[in-house]
Amino acid sequence: MSNQSGTSPSTIRVGRRYRANRLEGKYDAVVIGSGIGGLTAAACLSKMGKKVCVLEQHYTAGGFTHSYDRNGYEWDVGVHYIGEMGSKKSIGRKLFDHITDSKLQWAEMDQEFDRAYIGDQSYGLMSGKEAYRQAMVDAFPEEEQAIDQYLAYMRAVSAGVRSHTLDKVIPAWTKKTKDSLFARFMPSQQPPPFFNKTTREVLESLTGNQKLIALMTSQWGDCGMPPGESSFIIHSMIARHYINGGYYPIGGASQMALTIIPVIQQSGGEVFTYASVEKILSKNNTVTGVQMADGHIIDASTVISNAGVFNTFNHLLDEDTPQRREYVEQLKQVQPSMASICLYIGIQDTAENLRLPKTNFWIYPSEDYDTIVNDFKKEKTYTGEADFPMVYISFPSAKDPDFLNRYPGRATVEIVAPCLHEWFAEWQDEPWGKRGDKYEALKEQLAQRLLKSLYEKMPHLEGKIDYYELSTTLSTDFFCRYKQGEIYGLDHSPQRFEQEWLKPKTTIKGLYLTGQDILTCGVVGAMVGGMITAVQLGGFKGLSLAKTIFSRS
Repeated sequence: MSNQSGTSPSTIRVGRRYRANRLEGKYDAVVIGSGIGGLTAAACLSKMGKKVCVLEQHYTAGGFTHSYDRNGYEWDVGVHYIGEMGSKKSIGRKLFDHITDSKLQWAEMDQEFDRAYIGDQSYGLMSGKEAYRQAMVDAFPEEEQAIDQYLAYMRAVSAGVRSHTLDKVIPAWTKKTKDSLFARFMPSQQPPPFFNKTTREVLESLTGNQKLIALMTSQWGDCGMPPGESSFIIHSMIARHYINGGYYPIGGASQMALTIIPVIQQSGGEVFTYASVEKILSKNNTVTGVQMADGHIIDASTVISNAGVFNTFNHLLDEDTPQRREYVEQLKQVQPSMASICLYIGIQDTAENLRLPKTNFWIYPSEDYDTIVNDFKKEKTYTGEADFPMVYISFPSAKDPDFLNRYPGRATVEIVAPCLHEWFAEWQDEPWGKRGDKYEALKEQLAQRLLKSLYEKMPHLEGKIDYYELSTTLSTDFFCRYKQGEIYGLDHSPQRFEQEWLKPKTTIKGLYLTGQDILTCGVVGAMVGGMITAVQLGGFKGLSLAKTIFSRS
């Protein structure tokens, strides 16, 4: 069955529908956006005794961690896999346990958690530090020294990132004492000289083997930038994040919001959906609250924006706020990340019968990622002639051991590929589900291209598809308000990591930022962003939380 974009919205609705009369008294903080960064900030503050109101314009909470249900199938929209969940001592797992009261459970993927198809060759990324290393050495035995140096470089960057994050965590008034407070848990380390160079520049200093570099960077889709453009910081963080394998939330991605919201409610807070914020209000350089789409004003001396820096300063912040102009100027130093399309597929059979793996596929036409991406960006109108720089295939129903309890006899597949917003821009002012035959024809053409990639790797699935639908950048804008479909927020270039203003506390009293834009993309990156915003607001309770999460014990 082809895409039916006019079908009704998801039945998976998390959060309480907004009505002005459902607001309960004065809130200690208002959070704009219920993505994982906003939910994390709210849950951490709730644990500190703060009453927090989270406002989500979508019909369900979770941002890119939400799930949706249609035609008897369920898909996640962004939680394809997460690393670090196998160890309760990892930062990501400790933070998840903290904000869910340990209610969120995890299922491990196959040991070969990622498979990279590069040209006519394939390579497996294996879970476990030794297995990860050995698989690379087995594929490139003559490059063992370069591989070991590469792994050492990633460890050095990981240590440097801890100090980099600490500088965002610790309020200015405690900077002088941070060494004594944190020396035991996070000894200060100077970043290595290769810390913020481009990924390709660093790797080509280790080896000239382009196939090996392509394997090392085969997860570049996790940040949306090829190795010639991305900072080695983000490459190292992603590779280290998954080095011990991939995990998936049992019960699906919607379990994240479902297990976090009760923690927010513990201190009297709430998460509201259909709650569109139109403006952040201020007076005398100080935030005073937010104005809703229905005209209602919610008074608040603290407003936390998880809407992204472009939305916050270009669209939400009161134009009369003096500092707004300065921030709008700062936005010229960063760029939106690459956009994507996603094909959601349903099959009337089980993942086991269909032999769907708990392994993600990364498919590349060749190892020359940067050239392919540059050529691809020139295709301002989609013609179907240029190769997708990357195609990613995920099998969520195979990863979730609870899936068949909810959807007996069903299976799902998701296929993601980069795209350009320009392909769809002519329909951006048309209403969702009513964009016309030409738009639907373009989506069908793209869907068939992605299905071809699936059938090339899994030919036994051809003819078995029951339902599919394609999301575009317009879907991302409609549901998540990323105007150009930039699911990762900001580009993760070296220049982005030099922006000192990308931190929780703004120069406007009472206005804070959170989520992936102040740290890095990805679920755990956005979560840590949420946590450090809460730390900024939490005083000594916040410092105690930071010590707990960042300690190595």
